[in-house]
Amino acid sequence: MDSSAVGRAAFVVFGNLVLALTLWVVNRSPMVNWIGWTLAVPAVVLSLMAHLGNYPYSLVIGHLLEAALYFYAAVGLIFYMLADNEVTFDELLAAAATFTLLAWAFAFVFSVCQAISPGSFTGAVNPQEARGWLELLFLSFSVLSSVGLSDVIPIQPMARSLVMLEMFCGVMYMAIVVSRLIAMAATMRGHPKQ
Repeated sequence: MDSSAVGRAAFVVFGNLVLALTLWVVNRSPMVNWIGWTLAVPAVVLSLMAHLGNYPYSLVIGHLLEAALYFYAAVGLIFYMLADNEVTFDELLAAAATFTLLAWAFAFVFSVCQAISPGSFTGAVNPQEARGWLELLFLSFSVLSSVGLSDVIPIQPMARSLVMLEMFCGVMYMAIVVSRLIAMAATMRGHPKQ
């Protein structure tokens, strides 16, 4: 998917769909709507410029804005989940969406890191080449979930620092958000509504 123009275009379309869904989520959360739109519109424009108009540096700025948007939406969902005192199906969906938003945000950060500092990541296949978007997304999900099963390895200090930060975020997400949802569900099960 990463190696063909059609595959990259399909992924841009999918990414823009994810962006639209992200904005919809942010618009439903207590976070300020205009911040999401301020991040999303230039991110989409820069991404399209990079892929359709051969402006590679616009992709770096676009990815930086997309990372900021995904982090922003994830924080909005975390506030939403922490504000509630009972677990509903909506909170469970928000927990999964937040995890996904964090993984995508860090993948965009890794992409920016790789552009700023070439050779930041290496892999088992073609170790001298820059890692593709799917490889960075795979690394992000592996690190955030604490599975660590990835053939992509951070080798530069900035890349290692970012991966460590994602490890910390993944552990804290499980420790704070998911454990709170589990505790609330257990409390609800022990004290049913009358």
